[in-house]
Amino acid sequence: MSSVVLDKVTKVYPGDYLAVDRLNLRAEAGEFLVLLGPSGCGKSTLLRMIAGLEEITEGDLWLDGQLANHLAPRDRDVAMVFQNGALYPHRTVRGNIAFPLEIAKSDPALVRERVTELSKALHIDETLDRRPGTLSGGQRQRVAMGRAIVRQPKLFLMDEPLSNLDAGMRTELRMEISALVRSLGVTTIYVTHDQVEALTLADRIAILNRGVLQDVGTPAQIYNDPATAFVAAFLNSQQLNLLAANVRTPQNQYVMLDFGPHRLTLPWSDPRAYAISQHTGGQVLVGMRPDGLAPVPESYEGPSFFGRVRTLEYHGHEWLAYLECGMPAVPVPEPPDPRVRLNGEKNGSGKLAGLVRRLFSSPAHEQEHQDQEQVGQHPNSGIHRRSDLIVRLGNRPVWRAGDAAKVAVDLSRVMIFTLDGARIDPPRR
Repeated sequence: MSSVVLDKVTKVYPGDYLAVDRLNLRAEAGEFLVLLGPSGCGKSTLLRMIAGLEEITEGDLWLDGQLANHLAPRDRDVAMVFQNGALYPHRTVRGNIAFPLEIAKSDPALVRERVTELSKALHIDETLDRRPGTLSGGQRQRVAMGRAIVRQPKLFLMDEPLSNLDAGMRTELRMEISALVRSLGVTTIYVTHDQVEALTLADRIAILNRGVLQDVGTPAQIYNDPATAFVAAFLNSQQLNLLAANVRTPQNQYVMLDFGPHRLTLPWSDPRAYAISQHTGGQVLVGMRPDGLAPVPESYEGPSFFGRVRTLEYHGHEWLAYLECGMPAVPVPEPPDPRVRLNGEKNGSGKLAGLVRRLFSSPAHEQEHQDQEQVGQHPNSGIHRRSDLIVRLGNRPVWRAGDAAKVAVDLSRVMIFTLDGARIDPPRR
């Protein structure tokens, strides 16, 4: 087992494209750490730097207490599984799995024993004499897993190994990967953009966006107590309800979130009330998951919203309702563009000089960025994703399109953010 420490790690590609920006992260020995984020957020780049396949521009990488920035990949005792398996097409399954041990000149009897045991554990023992071209996608990924595991490295790195498989195969392999890796007790860093994989596999999840670490914690911490609006929205099976509200404290009796046609009040006994009250007279962003809202009768007098059902969606195991409530939803704030920081540094810093010419530096993107900033400053400006409130109804719809509707709000699950997306009440870690 090996611990991994990333200390202010930065990666800049040719053309001054910033892929990872001053990232600090630690994976403990024996931990299953998942790197989660949208495409292009830097998670695969981070994995390749740990493996030694990419050079670190700035910062330090420590493997098991040893500075590893300049260690060759073969000296890091790391095994990596790629998205496409990357098998040797001319070798059989047996030959692919055995290859790392053969290179290490291990005893042939030991090689045969390990390959046989591992193939049984991965349910590919009947394919040992076949070539990769004759295997299904799931079988090929099992072979790739076997080749990585067979030499018993100190660290596993997995780069979206299940993304090319169908849903049923992903579920099956996900369970096998979790059981196998935990039985071996090997430190594992796993990259994915699939939140279900992250929640079911991870001991801890690290969420990235634009090369910047957004949050890190256990699956329960990240889901129930996210550090930013981006994290709350990304780790959500349905779209997050994100609304702008004015903060008021009428006669100092309670804290009010004023949405215009609707209001929510928090008593001073609520642990979030004091932090929110610091924004009195200003605006905040209020996040609510669809399952934090529930249909109630018109006579209900608790915290609630009312509106009209615009449409219903059937998802097989549940229905979603879209309510017109007169509260325009606002976009999820993006993290600060790293170009701004770098542009402000005097004459740049080392290899980072001139980094302001990032890949996204096009007139169209600059205009889009300005539009997003304007929306962040004026959430009710009329530029928004949609004007609906999404409500999860379970497996039986209680409304029809056009019906008047009222939904109760679970205040304990309401998340409050600043206009730039940071949590107002600090998350508990």
